[in-house]
Amino acid sequence: MATAAATSASEAEAEPKAGPTAEGEEDDVKTARTRRKVLSRAVASATYKAVGPGWDQPEEGVSESDGDEEYAMASSAESSPGEYEWEYDEEEEKNQLEIERLEEQLSINVYDYNCHVDLIRLLRLEGELTKVRVARQKMSEIFPLTEELWLEWLHDEISMALDGLDREHVYDLFEKAVKDYICPNIWLEYGQYSVGGIGQKGGLEKVRSVFERALSSVGLHMTKGLAIWEAYREFESAIVEAARPIAGFLSPFDREQTFDSQLEKVHSLFRRQLAIPLYDMEATFAEYEEWSEDPIPESVIQNYNKALQQLERYKPYEEALLQAEAPRLAEYQAYIDFEMKVGDPARVQLIFERALVENCLVPDLWIRYSQYLDRQLKVKDLVLSVHNRAVRNCPWTVALWSRYLLAMERHGVDHRAISGTFEKALSAGFIQATDYVEIWQAYLDYLRRRVDFKQDSSKELEELRSAFTRALEYLKQEVEERFNESGDPSCMIMQNWARIEARMCNNMQKARELWDSIMTKGNAKYANMWLEYYNLERAHGDTQHCRKALHRAVQCTSDYPEHVCEVLLTMERTEGTLEDWDIAVQKTETRLARVNEQRIKAAEKEAALAQQEEEKVEQRKRARAEKKALKKKKKTRGADKRKAEEDDEKEWGDDEEEQPSKRRKVENSTPPAGDAQDLEAETGLFGKSAPVDVDPPSKQKERAAALKRDVPKVPHDSSKDSITVFVSNLPYSLGEPEVKLRPLFEACGEVAEIRPIFSNRGDFRGYCYVEFKEEKSALKALELDRKTVEGRPMFVSPCVDKSKNPDFKVFRYSTALEKHKLFVSGLPFSCTKEELEEICKAHGTVKDIRLVTNRAGKPKGLAYVEYENESQASQAVLKMDGMTIKENVIKVAISNPPQRKVPEKPESRKAPGGAMVPRQIYGARGKGRTQLSLLPRALQRPSATVAQAENGPAPQPAVTASAATEAPKMSNADFAKLLLRK
Repeated sequence: MATAAATSASEAEAEPKAGPTAEGEEDDVKTARTRRKVLSRAVASATYKAVGPGWDQPEEGVSESDGDEEYAMASSAESSPGEYEWEYDEEEEKNQLEIERLEEQLSINVYDYNCHVDLIRLLRLEGELTKVRVARQKMSEIFPLTEELWLEWLHDEISMALDGLDREHVYDLFEKAVKDYICPNIWLEYGQYSVGGIGQKGGLEKVRSVFERALSSVGLHMTKGLAIWEAYREFESAIVEAARPIAGFLSPFDREQTFDSQLEKVHSLFRRQLAIPLYDMEATFAEYEEWSEDPIPESVIQNYNKALQQLERYKPYEEALLQAEAPRLAEYQAYIDFEMKVGDPARVQLIFERALVENCLVPDLWIRYSQYLDRQLKVKDLVLSVHNRAVRNCPWTVALWSRYLLAMERHGVDHRAISGTFEKALSAGFIQATDYVEIWQAYLDYLRRRVDFKQDSSKELEELRSAFTRALEYLKQEVEERFNESGDPSCMIMQNWARIEARMCNNMQKARELWDSIMTKGNAKYANMWLEYYNLERAHGDTQHCRKALHRAVQCTSDYPEHVCEVLLTMERTEGTLEDWDIAVQKTETRLARVNEQRIKAAEKEAALAQQEEEKVEQRKRARAEKKALKKKKKTRGADKRKAEEDDEKEWGDDEEEQPSKRRKVENSTPPAGDAQDLEAETGLFGKSAPVDVDPPSKQKERAAALKRDVPKVPHDSSKDSITVFVSNLPYSLGEPEVKLRPLFEACGEVAEIRPIFSNRGDFRGYCYVEFKEEKSALKALELDRKTVEGRPMFVSPCVDKSKNPDFKVFRYSTALEKHKLFVSGLPFSCTKEELEEICKAHGTVKDIRLVTNRAGKPKGLAYVEYENESQASQAVLKMDGMTIKENVIKVAISNPPQRKVPEKPESRKAPGGAMVPRQIYGARGKGRTQLSLLPRALQRPSATVAQAENGPAPQPAVTASAATEAPKMSNADFAKLLLRK
């Protein structure tokens, strides 16, 4: 019955709308009946031993081992292997080679989770029971095991248990299993298995202890806690039924001590369960009414009604969990927030544990849980257990290790245990150099708090100093060698050491030595580092060393020398002599003058580079304009040539030719509007028509506008943006886009319309609008982004009016640091996704691989590889960086794209006075197509140069832009005088 309830609760949480099949229900009933029989037999045997031979057992021939054998049969019927005839064939040889490979891989990297799982599976398949046990033990020491792995291990051990020692070993395994995660099914198995040992000494107390602990752990679980309550109640009811035949032979005192007290235990279990909000409470209440011979007390009914009201408040959150898909982090977070507002610590702890079963690799959830326990419950065993599980699940997160060290210190854990935990943290494999600095800082803070500085020398102080020395060596050798940086550019560890030596130990000599080392590591150019040193000398040193430090700071500081100079002058004004003041003034003035010179040179250099860049841009623009004009000129000549050839083929007027002078006159003249038709008739009558049939620019524009009006425009209703997607980067050669794209998008939902965009000439422009009937269909269509259509990646994005939303950007991938994702560069262009996945999966579980391509779908030699967690990604970086693939050396790093440059806005080009600074100043004719000046060189005047003063341009009267650029107007007489001067 208990197992059936557990199974149904599990099915209800996984698939709330799909009920079990008839065959599954039949199997559950058989399993429940078998376990109920085991409970009854085991309890009957125990009762017989407790009461004595005066009571005859209802069933003969029941031994102590019968319960274990039948339990093993009932609990591991599905997982126990059958009778196999092992033969040494090719499959076995292949498995042996794979086992050797996995063992070798684990000898290199013991933190490879998938290797552990595969090795256990193969060893179990080969029947290597001893090796399987060793492999499981090693894995459980490093990682917490899932419910499936624990149940498989427990079933194997139960099937091999023969005597009392083996039973104790299985008990130990159960104790380890229930500590990793909250698993109602494991607790249920633990209680059922303990019933098999009820005949041993203390067996009855053992069973009750296990069930009580199970209720404390998962009894409040609204969907799965029911199974534990029913199993416990079934056990106590079996004892009542076993003792009922002998109750009439007992004295009133013995009857009260045995039978009546046992009945009260069952009553108590019913009452306790009915006071807790659980699913299917109504059935439990009806069962209690049927079982109880006396009326149910009013207090029990009141608690039951109160629990029903609580159940209604919890149901929305439970139903949200049932309807969502794993890992359901958002739903669990909302549930946690609700429980924390209610404030019941037991229920808060339970919902955290339930969330961690599916989100055990989310560091933020562990941090929130441990923070709640540290601040609210403060129970030593519980707090330390959660911290330990947190670092085992997410060993790459330095914040969890730091919190673990603080919790151990807070609860008075032995120093050697804390040091051992710190050493484990160093070997956890952090993925950033700064993480190692943080864990060292946490450990050094702990060691500093152990020191009694009232004593001149102590063992703790020496240990602290040796730890500081070791930390600096570790960062220099281990961390810098791996990450090419120490992770501590500001030397925070050395700064803290220097402060401790100065303030706590009164050892300024050691503090000065440490600050000298800090300055030699590239920090002498920063003003704040010198001011930190100066403040330390002011507090614990003397004036002479303060003056010396500030004089050095004036000479070395390059970021804010004015600040350092001001501090030096302030000190000499209050404490120095006249000679000290003169020296300080001379040094500060000399230094500031030199700094100003350097800044002016740097500004001039930067301005020159900017001007060079602008000139290059203008040169490129002119080159493009000239190329475009030349291309247009060639095109016009080609049209004239074709027109002339057509005229030569005409039948009329071959013997009459116009004079060249007349032809030039006609070509260069424009007839009046009234004579246009006469001229057209005349040229048609006399045969050869002149090139005058080229329309004037005004008529050409009218014809182009008419052609544009003839092309059907594609209307778009902006109110339908939510049900429309914009599709781009399609091949221009795509024939009948609407017909070819419709089957692709109809897979996402009903398509209302597909509107392809064509040019004025009727050519497809490579993009279109796809309108759906429903919004969810449009959202689903976004998943088709980057799908290949005739060799090109198709871009699918939301339909947004960029004129109303100019800052809208569509980029489906994260641009922030992703510790579980790798960026791979230097790949050969011929490398496929399958080939790269084959290489990457050797270092962990690969969730996704994306090869970066250009708009034409050609590979760029870049890829992003997403692993299951940060630990696997960090291991892959160590193994794959510098690897050679098809004669290409690849580079691998954690994905951390650089920040994109924001395009310059027009406001940024405003001058200090507020006026807009033009990019380019054009002449009186405006911006020409070729940018060629048509003014004779003899008439051009050089532009006036701006005189440069020492600290900027010399003051000049204000001149408007038009006056500065336009030349004065000249008459024909002025032009003639200028020409006569030549």
